[in-house]
Amino acid sequence: MSDGLFIHLRTHSAYSLLEGALLPDRIVALAAADRQPATAITDTANLFGALEFSQKAAGKGVQPIIGCTIPIDFDDDEDSRVAGHGRKTGRQAPLVLIAANEEGFSNLSWLLSEAYMHSGDGGPIALHHRAVADRSGGLIALSGGAEGPVGIALLQDDDRSAERRLGRLSQLFGGNLYVELQRHGMDAEREAEAALVGLAYRHSLPLVATNNCHFAHEGDFDAHDALLAVADGRPVASADRRRLTPKHAFRSRDDMIAAFADCPEAIASTVEIARRITYRPVTCKPMLPGFTGDGTEGEARELARQARAGLEERLVNHGLAPGKAREIYVERLDYELGVIERMGFPGYFLIVSDFIQWAKNRDIPVGPGRGSGAGSLVAWSLKITDLDPLRFDLLFERFLNPER
Repeated sequence: MSDGLFIHLRTHSAYSLLEGALLPDRIVALAAADRQPATAITDTANLFGALEFSQKAAGKGVQPIIGCTIPIDFDDDEDSRVAGHGRKTGRQAPLVLIAANEEGFSNLSWLLSEAYMHSGDGGPIALHHRAVADRSGGLIALSGGAEGPVGIALLQDDDRSAERRLGRLSQLFGGNLYVELQRHGMDAEREAEAALVGLAYRHSLPLVATNNCHFAHEGDFDAHDALLAVADGRPVASADRRRLTPKHAFRSRDDMIAAFADCPEAIASTVEIARRITYRPVTCKPMLPGFTGDGTEGEARELARQARAGLEERLVNHGLAPGKAREIYVERLDYELGVIERMGFPGYFLIVSDFIQWAKNRDIPVGPGRGSGAGSLVAWSLKITDLDPLRFDLLFERFLNPER
């Protein structure tokens, strides 16, 4: 079914801070050495390494798969009470979201921003399942295995919550949901697997085999275990702290195929998912947000208005009455504004000025100006810099030169 292929869909890079120990280029090298045509990065609650990983994977002929592991909040306490349990089913558990296309990557970025915006300062990052309802397009979801929202409910003997959660996920993602199986040798995985398989068959959902990779080889386990101890602020010898297993390494495809020899369909799903991916992040030219709703013409008018008002304030403060000296400043300002508009930089000046004024209004120290930017009268008029370029004979052309 998989023709001897297996694709890793769960890999934590070093961008999963104090959790993963694999740099993006190391992940690519491991996949290429094992002749895996594609591999994924699914860091915890961030896409920090997405572009770097995409560029390095594509450069080595490996298809990059971009995803994210993010805790999903299920508010189904009522289900637990109905089921007669005295304890609450864990509400937050990780789900894996993979961007299948450009829409999916955009939605994944939006969902992460939403999670951070509503998680509070310093609080745990989590996303309410209702937030996914309108942003599931282009996303492939993996159920999270024994640690996921369905698996956690099963391990707490809350079959009703497990059934309802899987039903909700199926409604959200439709044919893009896979029930995830993992075999790292952990008791929880063995306890939950049969029930997960049963739920998948009952809901006509495909199975997928994953390995939650955090380090390169099994021999790296002890060093990574020490990293987790540091992350949790616990002694390495603590018996009750978070631990992984040596099988959380970047296992070879032969090892994974052998581990799931009794469930080849789960291995085949990894290849199927990789074939469904049609997008990867690529570099592009910088894109500045529009400062006004009128496009570039509106930005040029706004820049001229602010610069002329700022220059007038500067000249009044310097005691320059109308006369030849003032005319020199006005002529220089008009010249600079013309160059800035022709070269397409009005929005840039407005944005920088906005940042600088925000800082100054909150007593955040800002330097007087340095480098070639100090030669701009527009920058001085906008209070981006505090050096009068005419007083010190500074050249605007060192900053922006239409001849270059």
